[in-house]
Amino acid sequence: MTHAAPVVTRSEEETAGIAASLASRLPPGAVVLLTGDLGAGKTAFVRGMASGLGIEPEEVSSPTFTLVQEYRGPRATLYHVDLYRVEGGEADDLGLEELASGGGVVAIEWAEKLPRPLPGALRVTIADLGGDRREIRITEDSGADPASYSDR
Repeated sequence: MTHAAPVVTRSEEETAGIAASLASRLPPGAVVLLTGDLGAGKTAFVRGMASGLGIEPEEVSSPTFTLVQEYRGPRATLYHVDLYRVEGGEADDLGLEELASGGGVVAIEWAEKLPRPLPGALRVTIADLGGDRREIRITEDSGADPASYSDR
């Protein structure tokens, strides 16, 4: 899955379906880094991931103000992280590495705000193509491009 070809979806349901398929194959401790503009569909993607882990997708909401939401499912716990309001090194204080080591699946929105790469993570880039169309690209995050991480 190093450089998978992008997939274009035409509805939120199709986007969620891609995410559910991905989540159903993730091992315990997997980290998924989500990037894309505001409104691109990152939270919709996480709802799909929840479904793939046996969690009711309706339970998932944007954790913008709580930073981390935890959803326990029959297959794994989903940790939904939103770094939108995080500044500077605050991401280091969230213990993201510990979340992953606990055997759950970690989905991080606004992952470009991470101060450094998380080894072994998958990067999901979502581009809004207008209307309900989204381009989804899933790649391994090698950390080779430090410019994709900010020092904000």
